[in-house]
Amino acid sequence: MDQNGREERVENGLDMEIADGDNNKHKKLEGVEEGEESVERIFAKQEVPSWRNQLTGRAFGVSFILSVLFSFIVMKLNLTAGIIPSVNVSAGLLGFFFVKTWTKFLENCGLLRQPFTRQENTVIQTCVVASSGIAFSGGFGSYLFGMSGRIAQESAGQPSAKDIKDPALGWIIGFLFVVSFLGLFSVVSLRKIMVIDFKLTYPSGTATAHLINSFHTPEGAKLAKKQVRALGKFFSFSFLWGFFQWFFKAEDNCGFANFPTFGLKAYDNMFFFDFSATYVGVGMICPYIINASVLLGGILSWGLMWPLIETRKNDWYSAELSPKSLHGLQGYKVFISIAMILGDGLYTFCKVLSRTLIGLYIQLQGKDPKMALPVDGSLPPNTLTASYDDQRRTQLFLKDQIPAWFAVAGYVVIASVSTATLPHIFPQLKWYYMLVIYAFAPALAFCNAYGCGLTDWSLASTYGKLAIFTIGAWAGATHGGVLAGLAACGVMMNIVSTASDLMQDFKTGYLTLASPKSMFVSQVIGTAMGCIISPCVFWLFYKAFDDLGLPGSQYPAPYAVVYRNMAILGVEGFSSLPKNCLKLCYIFFCGAILINIFKDVMERKCKKFAKFIPLPMAMAIPFYIGPYFAIDMCVGSLILYVWVRINKAKAAAFAPAVASGLICGDGIWTLPSSILALAGVKAPICMRFFSRATNTRIDNFLGS
Repeated sequence: MDQNGREERVENGLDMEIADGDNNKHKKLEGVEEGEESVERIFAKQEVPSWRNQLTGRAFGVSFILSVLFSFIVMKLNLTAGIIPSVNVSAGLLGFFFVKTWTKFLENCGLLRQPFTRQENTVIQTCVVASSGIAFSGGFGSYLFGMSGRIAQESAGQPSAKDIKDPALGWIIGFLFVVSFLGLFSVVSLRKIMVIDFKLTYPSGTATAHLINSFHTPEGAKLAKKQVRALGKFFSFSFLWGFFQWFFKAEDNCGFANFPTFGLKAYDNMFFFDFSATYVGVGMICPYIINASVLLGGILSWGLMWPLIETRKNDWYSAELSPKSLHGLQGYKVFISIAMILGDGLYTFCKVLSRTLIGLYIQLQGKDPKMALPVDGSLPPNTLTASYDDQRRTQLFLKDQIPAWFAVAGYVVIASVSTATLPHIFPQLKWYYMLVIYAFAPALAFCNAYGCGLTDWSLASTYGKLAIFTIGAWAGATHGGVLAGLAACGVMMNIVSTASDLMQDFKTGYLTLASPKSMFVSQVIGTAMGCIISPCVFWLFYKAFDDLGLPGSQYPAPYAVVYRNMAILGVEGFSSLPKNCLKLCYIFFCGAILINIFKDVMERKCKKFAKFIPLPMAMAIPFYIGPYFAIDMCVGSLILYVWVRINKAKAAAFAPAVASGLICGDGIWTLPSSILALAGVKAPICMRFFSRATNTRIDNFLGS
């Protein structure tokens, strides 16, 4: 779901980036207690390097390696369920480990010229997150892949040639380069207002900074080594487990991933454990309520609704239709899922926007600061500790200025190039559509960055859906409105997503004394890396797996179908929906809003009860692709729960590392498995499961 997960981390707000997202968790880091001691006094004897010295060759070398690693992971998650956890912790931890190991080796050889600092660590983390974030905001599992003919065949209506653009490496890289940098220039001049004047919290950026600061203390370095060791063990296990499973998957329906854990009838309704180390790891990172919400959505849809609707065959829809036809049962799965996503997204958008405007009004009016925005840290601002840290951080944060004229000129130049270039890539996306988008984009980027600072929610995918409906309806069905809407979605998502990511990085840099200039340069370099690495990774998936994007395949890319059908709805209306589908969509759209309202009310009245109310966005994901991955995630939650009950302190310190190892190992296995698929090498064994009666018939047939 930012993201980071980021990004749209479940999609749109559960990012952990659910996909879009982007709802990052607020976690207290082990060994960090704000208020006990001044953080900056601990590092007072360490010289802060200049912004140029923070940008080292070794930092960007490590960043490139980690960017490839996390791009594979994010891409795999994008193309399966779309739930993407935050990679900040893993990026910071692995960056620290690689560079610390290298500098220790040089030091022992007497060749070390520049020590490894927390500022350099911040540069690595920023670069990696910016690069891997393109794997999400680039739309490879949503709007961009939704343009393809393969996804068009799975969508409503008869696809027109004007509304299809199949992936090609050249135009994808070009598209990302002309749209991915605009968000950086749109908000860079507001860094002082956001970070120092308004003191926005940016919980993910703050948590990442505390993590990096802790690594560079003696106690934190010892813990980091143990965490890396745990990550390495489970990375190896996950990679080898993926390799072992490959031997039994000669065909699509073979292997451990198709094990009928709860019986064949449950398997037919997508209830089974598929032995995915990735989603067990994701389940360990995601909050319990997200995992429970996904499972609840699967039970509601595949356990109740779809079997009941299937009994209305020949009444609500024709029994002669293909199972993939959106005029049949598949249509209910797709459009009810869309209705829940839009309902949740609309409510979240209105809530965050209202909080943003109210908070901004209070700040500008200079009213009671206690009613305004959360202040960084738990100590009163007039205490000696807070004063020393704040003064030290503010002094260095304001030292290296990025001129306002540079930001304005950069935005205007890139917007001009983009306006001239994009109509050649997408003839349906007229230049005057681009002018309107770029006129409103800075305001929307500011709103997203400000709201992210207040709530830690990036609404990038919500702004993207807004562009789908407005530009798609403006273009119209006869002028390629579907493709125009999807392309406009990509432009808007990239702008607002990178804007909020940059401001998160500025907050991290502020708390680690990293220069704003080094943060900006690192973000630019990371974004440039992502514009090349992510398309190449996607291209490998696209060429290696012929069934990419098809329902029931290893990589169904559910959000590609969802986004394309949103564009179709925006252009053509509701004429293509099967019988009673629109009524059900209204019910679930309103239901998503009411659940959110009830949850927010209970947050004020009874917080203990509110944490058990499910999240509609998470519930919507299995409506289309099934709840099999929810079983994996709940297994991850169960492992974490038992671990916490046995040893809470150890679980808090090592669970993120173990989960990251499971995700990374299985994610990296996709690289050799893709190469084997491209080379035409198939597994030697097909392990399949049949009922006893079917097995008897097969034996009799073979015997005869």
